[in-house]
Amino acid sequence: MTNTLDAILYPVTDIDAAKAQFTTLLGVEPAIDQPYYVHFETAAGLAVGLVPNGADRGMTGATPFWSVDDIQAHVKSLVEAGATVTEEPHDVGGGKQVAIVKDPQGNIIGLAQS
Repeated sequence: MTNTLDAILYPVTDIDAAKAQFTTLLGVEPAIDQPYYVHFETAAGLAVGLVPNGADRGMTGATPFWSVDDIQAHVKSLVEAGATVTEEPHDVGGGKQVAIVKDPQGNIIGLAQS
């Protein structure tokens, strides 16, 4: 079941400038601040991530990640509905699994299972 937005990741070319913008926008300091990734936690519980050189990794814009209870089943269902897998489910730390698919219109859909 998908019912909440887990995170939004933004590709950035200037991590320091993006970090300053999102600190101002969200009103919080980064929870994770590394050269390879900056992560904010909003008051509403939404994670906002900044991915340096994300465009080099195929990111064409912001990528929303939806919380799912069974990532394998959701990827399979979306593929059956016409999506193509651009990132197979994989662990990103702490047991969290993520995957990315592209829908038939070219939109990017991220999935996250905690």
